[in-house]
Amino acid sequence: MSRSSCHLFLFLLLFSLFPFPLLARPFVLVLSQDDLKDVQNDDASPLDSDSSWDDDDFGGTHVKPDDELDPGSWRRLFEPPTTLLSPSHDTSLDSYYAAVHKIISASNNGDARLMEEAAAEIETAANTDGDPHARSVLGFLYGMGMMRERNKAKAFLNHYFAAEGGNAQSKMALAYTYSRQDMHEKAVKVYAELAEIAVNSFLISKDSPVIEPIRIHNGAEENKEALKKSRGEDDEDFQILEYQAQKGNAGAMYKMGLFYYFGLRGLRRDHTKALMWFLKAVDKGEPRSLELLGEIYARGAGVERNYTKALEWLSLASEHGLYSAYNGMGYLHVKGYGVEKNYTKAKEYFDKAADNEDAGGHYNLGVMYLKGIGVKRDVKIACKCFIVAANAGQPKAFYQLAKMFHTGVGLKKNLPMATALYKLVAERGPWSSLSRWALESYLKGDMGKAFLLYSRMAELGYEIAQSNAAWILDKYGERSMCMGESGVCTDAERHQRAHSLWWQASEQGNEHAALLIGDAYYYGRGTVRDYERAAEAYIHAKSQSNAQAMFNLGYMHEHGQGLPFDLHLAKRYYDQALELDPAAKLPVTLALASLWVRKNYADSFLVHVIDSLPEVYPRVEEWVENVIMEEGNATILTLFVCLLTVLYLRERQRRHAIAAAGAHEPNEHVVPAAR
Repeated sequence: MSRSSCHLFLFLLLFSLFPFPLLARPFVLVLSQDDLKDVQNDDASPLDSDSSWDDDDFGGTHVKPDDELDPGSWRRLFEPPTTLLSPSHDTSLDSYYAAVHKIISASNNGDARLMEEAAAEIETAANTDGDPHARSVLGFLYGMGMMRERNKAKAFLNHYFAAEGGNAQSKMALAYTYSRQDMHEKAVKVYAELAEIAVNSFLISKDSPVIEPIRIHNGAEENKEALKKSRGEDDEDFQILEYQAQKGNAGAMYKMGLFYYFGLRGLRRDHTKALMWFLKAVDKGEPRSLELLGEIYARGAGVERNYTKALEWLSLASEHGLYSAYNGMGYLHVKGYGVEKNYTKAKEYFDKAADNEDAGGHYNLGVMYLKGIGVKRDVKIACKCFIVAANAGQPKAFYQLAKMFHTGVGLKKNLPMATALYKLVAERGPWSSLSRWALESYLKGDMGKAFLLYSRMAELGYEIAQSNAAWILDKYGERSMCMGESGVCTDAERHQRAHSLWWQASEQGNEHAALLIGDAYYYGRGTVRDYERAAEAYIHAKSQSNAQAMFNLGYMHEHGQGLPFDLHLAKRYYDQALELDPAAKLPVTLALASLWVRKNYADSFLVHVIDSLPEVYPRVEEWVENVIMEEGNATILTLFVCLLTVLYLRERQRRHAIAAAGAHEPNEHVVPAAR
C-alpha cells in the first residue's frame, strides 16, 4: 500500500473506544500521518522477535474458566458453583476464603470486631504463609486504611508480591499505580498481559456486547433509569419479555438467550439457559440464534465442545445474511478445527465479512496481513484494517493498535497511548465481575457490601467504581459502613476517603468528580481549605467544557479567591457558562448583577454588604434550607440580593434622571397653574 493511499485513512482519525457513561469524557484517539512508521514489509521488525506477537491474535476458543484466569477472585463467594466441587485439599485456600467472607460480612454489618479478626487472619496468611491472594487483600486493606493505618508503600509491596504469585487483580492494581505515576514502561507490560487475557475471552464470530459497569448516580441524584434496567429477573420489563418467550415469541426467545449468555441487564450468566432459549428460537425460525449456537459449540459453553456442529450452525447463519458468522467460519479454517486447515478459504470468509462492513472481518484480515498468514505480509495494510475495525468499535482491534504503539510495528512507538489502550481492553477481563456483584448488593440495599466491592474495583483503576464508591460515602454517610483504621469510619475518615476517590475519578476525566474536589478545597470539606487548589480543580473541570466549573471560576475571579481579582475575566467565565448551558441563565444573571454593583459602586457600603452575606448566612441557614435546597446556597442568596440591589439602584438612577430632566425643561412646557 502506498504512503499516499494510507494517508487517506490516517490523515485524521477520531474514535471513541468504548461508550463511556454519563459524566466521564470518552477516550478519543487521534492518529495523524506522523503516527505512521515507514515500515519495509520485508525488513526485520519487532514482530519477528517479540514473543507477544506469537499469540493467537484471532482470539481463542480454548479459554480457561474465570477462576483460573482470575485466581483468588471472590467469585466463589458471590457466584457459588451449581455443582459440588471435588475437594481440593487446599486448606490455605479454604482459610483465605473464610477470611474474605468475614471481611464482606463485617463490611455489610459494620462489625469492627469481626473485621479486625478477618484482617488479622489475612495478615497471618500473607506474611507467614506467603499466600499471594491474602497478600492482595492485605494490600487492599493498607491502601484503603481498613483496620490498618493507611500506608501506600505497604499496599504497593503487598500487591507487588501478590502479582508475582499470579494474582491478576494485584496486577491490575500495580498497572494502575504505575500509570498514575507516568511509569509507562512498567505499566504497559502489565496491562499488555492483562489485556491478552481479556481479548482471548472474546467471541470468534460476532462482537461481544460492551458490558459497561453501571454508574449508580448521575451527579447529584441516583441514576434511577439505569438501575431500573439492572434488576435482573426482578425487573418488570424482563418478566414481560420472559412471558412473551414462554408464549412462543421467537424474538423474545432470542433476547432471553442473549441476556443469559452475556449476563446482560443484571442477570447472572447461565450458558445452559442461553442454549435452551437459542434452540427454541431457532425452532421458531429466528435466524440470529444460529450464530450464537455456533459460538456456544465452538467454545463448549454449557455443552461439550463440537467444532463440526459449530461450523454447521455458523454456515446456516451466514446463509441467512448474518455476515459476522463468516468470521467464525474463517477462524475454524485458520485453526483447522473441525475442518482441514485452509488459509485461502479462511481469507475468502474474512473478505466476505469485511465486504459487508463487518468490523470483525477487517480485524481478521488485519491479523492475516500482519503475520503473513496465507498472504504476503504487509504491515501497512494490517494497520489500515485494524483502524477500520477499531473505528467500528471492534475491541480486539484496540488491542492490536495497543501492541503496535507498544512495539513500534506499523505505528510509531508511543507507550502512553499503548498503556491507555491496553487498560481499556484489560478492564473487560474476568475481574470486572466485581462491578456486577457490587451493583447487586446496592440494589438489595446492602450498602456496606456494595461500598467494599466498589472500593476493591476502584483500586484496580476503574473510574466508574471510584465514582460510585465516593458517591455512596457522600450520599449514605454512616450507612455506607465504611471501615476505618480502628473501626467504623469517623466523619473525617469518610470525607478523606471520598476526597481520594473523587480525585482519582477526576484524573480519569470525570468532570463531576473534579467539581466536587474543587468544592472540597473551597469549603474545606475533608481537607484544609485551599482556594488555589480549588481553582486548579475547577480549571480541570472547565477543560472538559463544564458550565458549573466556569461559573465557579468566574465567582473566584470576582472575589479574588485563589485567582487574581479580575472582573473582566469573571464576566468572560460567566458568559461562557451561559453559552454552554442555557439552564445557567438565572445564576449568571445574578452574577452579572453582582459584577455591575462592584464596577459602579466599588468600595461602597453596598459591596461590603454583599461580601458579608456569606458570613451572615450560617445564622439563617435553617430558614434558607427550607427555601433553597441546592449546593452553594450562600452564593445564590448573595447574588439574589445583588440583583435586588441592582434593580433598586437602576430605578433610583432612572428617577434621578427624570427629575434632573424636568428641572431643565423650558418654561413653555410648564403646565400653567389653575386660576
